[in-house]
Amino acid sequence: MFDVVTDIFGHFIDPRKRVFVGYLLVSVLIAIVWLIFIRGKSLNNSIKFLFNKKIWLARSSRADFFIFLINRGISIVITPVLITQMVIATAIFYWLHGIDWLQSGSLQHLPDYLIIFLFTIFIFILDDFSKYWVHRWMHKWPILWALHKVHHSAEVLTPLTVYRTHPLEGIVFTIRGTFTQGVSISSFIFFFGNSVDLLTVLGANLFLFLFNTAGSNLRHSHIGIRYWSWLEYIFISPAQHQLHHSIDIAHHDKNFGAALAIWDYAFGSLHHSEEIESLHLGIETDEKNFNKLSTLYLSPVLEIIQILGHRTGNIFSKLKSIKK
Repeated sequence: MFDVVTDIFGHFIDPRKRVFVGYLLVSVLIAIVWLIFIRGKSLNNSIKFLFNKKIWLARSSRADFFIFLINRGISIVITPVLITQMVIATAIFYWLHGIDWLQSGSLQHLPDYLIIFLFTIFIFILDDFSKYWVHRWMHKWPILWALHKVHHSAEVLTPLTVYRTHPLEGIVFTIRGTFTQGVSISSFIFFFGNSVDLLTVLGANLFLFLFNTAGSNLRHSHIGIRYWSWLEYIFISPAQHQLHHSIDIAHHDKNFGAALAIWDYAFGSLHHSEEIESLHLGIETDEKNFNKLSTLYLSPVLEIIQILGHRTGNIFSKLKSIKK
C-alpha cells in the first residue's frame, strides 16, 4: 500500500519533477515577494491573494487533482511497456557507426568537465526544442488538439494544471522525452566517448533545476509575473504562459515554449506579456461539462474517432470518383 502511495505522490518528493515540494515553496516565496514589492500588497493580503479559495477550490482545480491521481495510476501501468531511451540510444549509436564519414570518439580528447557541461546543456536545449514543436503540433493538428484541449479546458490555473492532460497526450510526450534522451545519449557517447555524464542538483539536470527554482510553477497560477521585454525573448515568463491559456483571439497559438522563448521568437509565435486585469481562461466549446471527468477522458477519444471517420469517408469518396 505504501509503495502505491509513493508511486502516485512521488512527484512531490522528486526534484526531477516540477511539483517537487522544494520548487513549490520557492514559487510561493517568489510570489509573495512580487506581490509585496511590485504590487504593493501587505503580507497578509499577499497570502490571501496567493491562496484565494475561489481558485484553489474551484471545480476546475478539483478536476486537476483527480486527473493527476488517475493519470499517475495509468502511467504506472503503461510506462513499463513503452519503448525505453536505451533502446533508441542503442539503435542510433549503431546507425551512427554505419556512416563512413563519421568517426567514433572524435571529440573524446576534450576535458571531462567540458564534455559533462556540454551534454547537460545539450539535452536541456534539445528537450525544450522538442517540447516546443510537439506543443505547437498539439494546437495545429485536429487529432492532437482533441487531446490537448483537456489541458486548455482549465478555467483557473494551479501548479497541478500541468498534469491536466489526457492519458494519450501523456503517452505522446513520454515518447517525445524518450526519443530526445535517446538521441542525446547516443550521439554524445559516439562522439565524446564514455566520459558523458550529467551535471545534476539533487538528481535533476542542473538547468532544469535552475528553471524550476526560478518559479516554473507560477506559469500555471494567477501570479502574472512579467519579465523585462528583452528577457521575454529568451525565457517564457509566467505571464506569457498564462496568455497562452487565454481564449482571447489575440493570444491564440502563441508562446508554445516550455522554458525558452527563443523558439517562439524564431518561428513567429512569440507574444510578450501584457498588463491585463484578468484573463478569460479555458476553451470555447459547446461542451458544458469540461470539468466532468467522464467528459475530459471520453470526449477527446470520441472526437478523434469522428475525425478519423470523416477523413476515411473522404478517402473512399475520392477513390470511387477515380474509378469512375
